[in-house]
Amino acid sequence: MALGDRLQRLEPRERQLLGILLTVFAALFLLAVPAGVAALLAGKRGTNDSLREVVSNIQANRAQIATRDQEKKQLAKAYANVTPPLASFLEKLATVAQVEIPESQDRAMVPHGKRFEERSTKIVLRKVGMLKLVTFLEKMAQSGHPVNVSRLNIRKRATEPDSYDVEMIVSAFDRKADEKKKEGKPDKPEKPEKGGAP
Repeated sequence: MALGDRLQRLEPRERQLLGILLTVFAALFLLAVPAGVAALLAGKRGTNDSLREVVSNIQANRAQIATRDQEKKQLAKAYANVTPPLASFLEKLATVAQVEIPESQDRAMVPHGKRFEERSTKIVLRKVGMLKLVTFLEKMAQSGHPVNVSRLNIRKRATEPDSYDVEMIVSAFDRKADEKKKEGKPDKPEKPEKGGAP
């Protein structure tokens, strides 16, 4: 039986109820569509706002990020510039600063993690003026090598003006070369033990 025939057989009261039910469904559908669209747009708007905030943060911090990248490059460049043996390196800087190094003693190498090693030398300066000492330290800092003074002891000489005895430990940090794994070479087969099966 067709739908039209069924509707014709309904009583007027049932037809009226059916009309009311269809009207309610149509009204709910008409209300649900805009509400769903509004909810979808609100979700998209929230996502867009968060993305806009992230982009503005990146734009605001771009200078800071560039500065950090520059610092990393300078640090990598400093470690690429390996410090020569410390005794001769410091002697050359002392000559430029017009300072004499009467005592120098190399110390044992100290590993720092898997990638860095610290070489250090203890030096003694006698009867040095403060300007010459500062010039010597400045030349060391501007050398472009990863070098620093890890210990500094300055004593004023009582009898002479602007005369100091200085003990310092100068450390140089070396970065180990990355070990490159040999690729493409199969492992050597193990040799059978004597008396064992081939």
